Amino acid sequence: MKIALIGATGQAGTPILKELTSRGHEVTAIVRNPEKVQAQANVTPKKGNVFDRDGLAALLKGHDVVISAVHFTASDPQMLIDAAKASGAKRYLVVGGAGSLEVAPGVALVTTPEFPAAYKAEALKGGDFLALLRQEKDLDWTFLSPSALFFDGPRTGTFRLGKDQLLTTEKGSSISFADYAIALADEVEKPAHSRQRFTVGY
Repeated sequence: MKIALIGATGQAGTPILKELTSRGHEVTAIVRNPEKVQAQANVTPKKGNVFDRDGLAALLKGHDVVISAVHFTASDPQMLIDAAKASGAKRYLVVGGAGSLEVAPGVALVTTPEFPAAYKAEALKGGDFLALLRQEKDLDWTFLSPSALFFDGPRTGTFRLGKDQLLTTEKGSSISFADYAIALADEVEKPAHSRQRFTVGY
């Protein structure tokens, strides 16, 4: 499968790139600094600007799937959506955030008193991104939210999937970047959440 990965050198993007290439997919790694993409088979680094809709759309053209793994506060969600649509890509997957997940009916995690202030702006913008996607009529999108603690940990291959509610255990709510990448790659290969948000956690 031909996949365009925007933000391929980020914390989430790096393990996603690794997971996709390990499965034999052909990936165009769209980043600000292509020289930071490690040279490997089936990976083509391309310089891209998330604020250049037309330029980005041109880079995305010809791919089966587009994955966005960029910070919400460092991009314009509407511009990303428009670029994906203009490219003609069949599917658009977004590395989402946990802030918009519900901790109780109608109560988003980002609105709780214990939510870290440092992450609030990013979380709120992630919620805005999801709201825009839910209004989208022409794009086959999927928004995958990690659990509350999204961390650099081992690839275990053992996790749970949910929908709009935060997944928790007695140890809290968490998922490693590597296990998140498995869930995202699985969704790329076997779509099960068309025009939906879902979540992954332990």
